[in-house]
Amino acid sequence: MVDYSNRRTMMVDTQVRPSDVTKFPIIDAMLSVPREVYVPDQLREAAYMGEHVVLSADRVVLEPRTFAKMLEVVDVQPDHTVLDLGCGLGYSTAVLARLADFVAGVEDDEDLANEAQSILSENGVDNAAVMAGDLTEGAAKSGPYDIIIAQGAVEEIPATILDQLRDGGRIAAIFAEGSLGVVRVGYKSNGIVSWRFSFNATAPTLSGFKKAAAFSL
Repeated sequence: MVDYSNRRTMMVDTQVRPSDVTKFPIIDAMLSVPREVYVPDQLREAAYMGEHVVLSADRVVLEPRTFAKMLEVVDVQPDHTVLDLGCGLGYSTAVLARLADFVAGVEDDEDLANEAQSILSENGVDNAAVMAGDLTEGAAKSGPYDIIIAQGAVEEIPATILDQLRDGGRIAAIFAEGSLGVVRVGYKSNGIVSWRFSFNATAPTLSGFKKAAAFSL
């Protein structure tokens, strides 16, 4: 029988802590949430490897290092409301739910969204909800949000998402730049979001977050 608890400990000790993730609530959440139940059964053996777990063409469970570092830089607090875009089968939502007051996950694949909600409920995560819908529309009814985090790469983020970020809030995303990517954190002040570089990372680009093609004569 596989000892997933031991694998979680190894994941944190070899992938998370060495990446300068030091906040105890993040360490505790990643030690506590059973990552293996938030991936398809046939991929459980790969759940704790240092790479993305592929769910579909444009959806992954982010590698532990990248996800943990994103959590570190947005600094989720216990009274925060969080929007989790492209949450897949709910792993990121479950981890965020241990850090925040409430998490709204959004999935544009209705089957993934329904399964994610079922897994969260089965695991007693009662301060989160996963909704099916266009990722670029977010979940305005549950906002505004203190934190918004995208579980995949983006080329641009539409105003419909930035408008759901509370003034004083933070948004983190992997920006795709050719074959490379960088994580940037946006800080909203007086209605304007200013972006700062955080670290390098890559992931598939989420549906709806690609730049519109430019036409030239």
